[in-house]
Amino acid sequence: MYEQKTKENDRSVIEFIDRIGNPGKRADAYKLLEIFEETSGFPAKMWGPSIIGFGSYHYKYESGHEGDAPLVGFSPRKAKISLYFATGDPEREALLNDFGKHTAGKGCVYVNKMEDIEVDVLKRLIARSIAFLTERYPK
Repeated sequence: MYEQKTKENDRSVIEFIDRIGNPGKRADAYKLLEIFEETSGFPAKMWGPSIIGFGSYHYKYESGHEGDAPLVGFSPRKAKISLYFATGDPEREALLNDFGKHTAGKGCVYVNKMEDIEVDVLKRLIARSIAFLTERYPK
């Protein structure tokens, strides 16, 4: 049986950010922490060893696979900062057009540093992702 690896835990978000070796990436992580908490209205929680998530939802696919995930989140990785927004939302692509310098995969949006992106668009992506997921997966 499948066991979800990325689970919410009680590790300290601040201690995690303080351990980031690159001072610029650490400063960006603190900026993101403030923006995500303020915009989402949820406190930051660690998910797995390296994702900072905000809020949560329970998903269940037609295949029967189910689990919990943060509504939005980020991870200050060595190469780039990973931002986690809802997939499948048609409004996401339109917002990303105005987001600034980034690359996008199926589940993540990757940025090098905060100065490369539009903070107002980031806030809209956060709010839209939360609205989309809470509509799609009501409690």
